[in-house]
Amino acid sequence: MSCCCDQNDDESTLTTPLSSSSSSSSNPTVTDSTTVTISPMNSHFAALMYGDTLRLIFEKLSLTDLARASCVCKAWNAVASDDDMIFEAFMAPWKLLEVVGKPTSRSFWRDNGIGKFAISHRILRGETVASLAVKYSVQVMDIKRLNNMMSDHGIYSRERLLIPISNPDILVNGTCYIELDTYAKREVAVLYLDGKPEKQPGMLLNRVTSERGKRRVIDSLKRSMQVDDGTAQYYLSISEGDPRAALSQFSSDLRWERQTGLA
Repeated sequence: MSCCCDQNDDESTLTTPLSSSSSSSSNPTVTDSTTVTISPMNSHFAALMYGDTLRLIFEKLSLTDLARASCVCKAWNAVASDDDMIFEAFMAPWKLLEVVGKPTSRSFWRDNGIGKFAISHRILRGETVASLAVKYSVQVMDIKRLNNMMSDHGIYSRERLLIPISNPDILVNGTCYIELDTYAKREVAVLYLDGKPEKQPGMLLNRVTSERGKRRVIDSLKRSMQVDDGTAQYYLSISEGDPRAALSQFSSDLRWERQTGLA
């Protein structure tokens, strides 16, 4: 089913001013005391074809209703699809100060539920998914689901995690950045608690140049360390692509975990 705005609207008919004669002829039973709903289904539709009037009305709509309005006709679509209008509707429920960036697909704007937002957390040494869940008062599974993690070890291959938002008040007067997270494989409106986005994390394997060579090294580290792919990649990255240094660092961390009772 296509939207009405996909059809060829008769602009002259849609924008013709209302007259008492036309109104009375099409609605013979309507009197002055009758309340008439202005909608696309009656002769008063022309009253809703002016941009200024539409903007005043659409500013009161939710994001979902704004999307519905864009499917009525070309005139409505032009106003309802305006970037400023969409941004305001997206921010309004959470009282955001600003949204920075544009999504790769306009389907991003179809929903502005709390699941569309996340906190960016830069991972520090010794942190675990469980400790972050306690810190931010969220569930471990929610963190893993949002970040597309199969196991807790996936944290070691990343420089940051996206944290689900449990308290919507944290968004009030905040600034969110629309980002495509390569690990989560989704676009998210990200809130940085320090007020600014971090530099895009990168893991450069300086000494391993070919993809085939990199894959062999990672597979070898996985067997030696008895860890998953993400953990092997993490240690190879922090050792600048040196497999010996990666094994040494892993052994050091393992000893520390055993001494502290974490292992």
